[in-house]
Amino acid sequence: MYLCGATVQGVPHIGHVRSGIAFDVLRRWLAYRGLDVLFVRNVTDIDDKILRKAADADRPWWEWAATHEREFTQAYDALGVLPPSAEPRATGFITQMVTYMERLIDRGHAYAADGNVYFDVRSLPEYGSLSGHKLEDVHQGESAGTGKRDPLDFTLWKAAKPGEPSWPTPWGVGRPGWHLECSAMATSLLGAEFDIHCGGMDLIFPHHENEIAQSHGAGDGFAQYWLHNGWVTMSGEKMSKSLGNVVSIPVMLQQVRPVELRYYLGSAHYRSMLEYSDKALHEAAAGYRRIESFVHRVVDRAGDVPVGEVTDEFAAALDDDLGVPAALAAVHNAVREGNTALEAGDGERARAIAGQIRAMTAVLGTDPLDPQWSSTSGADDDAHAALDVLIKAELDRRAQARAAKDWAVADEVRDRLARAGIEVTDTPDGATWALNSKED
Repeated sequence: MYLCGATVQGVPHIGHVRSGIAFDVLRRWLAYRGLDVLFVRNVTDIDDKILRKAADADRPWWEWAATHEREFTQAYDALGVLPPSAEPRATGFITQMVTYMERLIDRGHAYAADGNVYFDVRSLPEYGSLSGHKLEDVHQGESAGTGKRDPLDFTLWKAAKPGEPSWPTPWGVGRPGWHLECSAMATSLLGAEFDIHCGGMDLIFPHHENEIAQSHGAGDGFAQYWLHNGWVTMSGEKMSKSLGNVVSIPVMLQQVRPVELRYYLGSAHYRSMLEYSDKALHEAAAGYRRIESFVHRVVDRAGDVPVGEVTDEFAAALDDDLGVPAALAAVHNAVREGNTALEAGDGERARAIAGQIRAMTAVLGTDPLDPQWSSTSGADDDAHAALDVLIKAELDRRAQARAAKDWAVADEVRDRLARAGIEVTDTPDGATWALNSKED
């Protein structure tokens, strides 16, 4: 698998990491099914935006890129995204890019002009096969260059400009175009033909279309399957820095725990848009706590819960185009069944179901008993864990009162929690809690 990773131009927001989470689930599911997965996620550490933002901040471009690459790594780690098998940087594959351009020129698909190198789009009859674009509708949206024979052509290599980083090539010094880097990195690490290429749907054109063109033009089979994730949106618009509607990972982790944010970002089908709202985030967090609460209740009553096997319902959902919403429905169905077993005093049945839930949530990267989520990583996590213990004790007292039809005590517990800013919601899986949050 190859995933188009971050262009490290700034602090990551939840729109950036959605692809990392979505395709981390795919990777985990393939591994669960017994496949050996080689997973490459690249870093674009040189491009126009990085150079411009670094210059605006009066910082070296390489330092700007390295700083924000670390921010992305921290975000991936915090959200439980498995490290890739390899994480190549564009600047580390210049030699391979030069070789790739030589192959394209030799095969008649590229040409050099004024120190630039361009791909001849009309030389490849299949151009547009991924995106469905017709040649007359193609607009590459590139920054200006010289010597381009046809506006349809796209840039493989940019001639050096004063003050910009550059590397030597047979056609003059310069730096890589955006599209060339991925073909060079993917084929260098995964071979001329590999299984799956992933990325955001905004990359279908021109980036992925151009990757296919230059790779096929060079004679490589390239990716056999293409998967594209939908955007995170706010008010119907794609979340992006340019729109100013950015929700950064550090800010999000002040509102919910990392595992709850991961659960939220991974809850929609990977191809669907995910419309962000504070309400939706906290509803997802409450949904995760229902799963977590059941597993911990089983541990408290029945002891250790080993990881079991996923249910057939869950497996069928993920085998059908990675259908995470249906897979989550299977998880919550199991939670309801497990709670029924607990209430009936059938601890062994509840323990077996909890093992299934651990297996399913492990595939989704949210196993409540995973050390990453059960260990604390700071004062905020400590405070949340302590609060969770206290509130669960109150909710248990309320449940006992309701079972005994002592409505006065049950209502008194709920009212006291409400006065403290704790909202209690009764669900088929039991009561859950969330901190009240006022939306602007």
